[in-house]
Amino acid sequence: MAEFTMDLNDDQKQVRDWIHGFAADVIRPAAAEWDEREETPWPVIQEAAKVGIYSLDFYAQQFFDPTGLGIPMAMEELFWGDAGIALSIVGTGLAAIGVVANGTEEQIGTWIPQMYGTPDDVKVAAFCSSEPDAGSDVGAMRTRAVYDRATDEWVLNGTKTWATNGGIANVHIVVAVVDPELGTKGHASFIVPPGTRGLSQGQKFKKHGIRASHTAEVVLEDVRIPGSCLLGGKEKLDERLARAHERAKAGGGERVKNAAMATFEASRPAVGAMAVGTARAAYEVALDYAKTRTQFGRPIIDNQGVAFQLADMRTSIDAARLLVWRASWMAVAGKPFTSAEGSMSKLFASETAKKVTAQAVQILGGNGFTREYPVERMHRDSAIYTIFEGTSEIQRLVIARTLSGMPIR
Repeated sequence: MAEFTMDLNDDQKQVRDWIHGFAADVIRPAAAEWDEREETPWPVIQEAAKVGIYSLDFYAQQFFDPTGLGIPMAMEELFWGDAGIALSIVGTGLAAIGVVANGTEEQIGTWIPQMYGTPDDVKVAAFCSSEPDAGSDVGAMRTRAVYDRATDEWVLNGTKTWATNGGIANVHIVVAVVDPELGTKGHASFIVPPGTRGLSQGQKFKKHGIRASHTAEVVLEDVRIPGSCLLGGKEKLDERLARAHERAKAGGGERVKNAAMATFEASRPAVGAMAVGTARAAYEVALDYAKTRTQFGRPIIDNQGVAFQLADMRTSIDAARLLVWRASWMAVAGKPFTSAEGSMSKLFASETAKKVTAQAVQILGGNGFTREYPVERMHRDSAIYTIFEGTSEIQRLVIARTLSGMPIR
């Protein structure tokens, strides 16, 4: 087990600088265009695939970094480039995490390569959990999966929403209810292969921020998939459901994680790192602007009102990064989140991104309110971090429940 350290080793520094160079040279110059177009930046994703950033091997290498810092380091640099384009590059990763967290070795080996495609023919994947009436309240999920024993197929019906890459993905990972009596314990995850009949894209959302990332509804109408597409397999599912029913009859017992929550818990520090990248980008623009913008004969950074804001911005960014790194290290070291450290990292980093980008707009004044300067886009983008993969309110609920041991509502 690697000791926790704030010093990156030489290999990590080399990877960080490589990703930063891609973000600076490829992502940033394209950011404004794809934000305006509100379309998936396929050419940028393909460039990322060609250099090896958009690939299974790259994410595996970062994921298995023994210090736990590979993924947060990569996320921070990519989102420093641009949040919308970066999410298009990394969005497939959430679906991949869903397979790795819940799938068999055969499923991992079969489906994850199909999520990414090849540098000459890039593909994307989608993780579909949220529904129109079931966002934070996963217990309200209505999408059903029914097993057809005669054909060894699962039949899926329902509507998913807020799905990154939804409808345009080569592979969709869908969370559905298999046993309504068990609430969230009766959920399971399914692989919907490319070209499966009955799956279609619903509404594509026109968003406030991260507009280069495709977000849409996914409609499932009598979608039939092979039994082998149940993540983890039916035997494992039947055993889990039987245990849950026994505990329910006994009046409670050990808490069982559902498939969606297992995926979110694994990804929360990574989302925190994304927020840190956006906050850092806005801070750097504001700092450079404050040094060069003159009013009343001197740079505006000479005024305490501006300088103190920049001091607070940098302090919050560094604190957020430390929380993200701690949670990431704890996860890889196998240390339990006894104080909900994963949720802490996501909460603080998300709120920091919103605050820092707003301060950056303020420091740039009227210029910050225009699309001629990137802080306007960064401020719009930052709003998503306090919403997706668990709102700030949900993070606070998780933390409070963990600390108190009480069923706080």
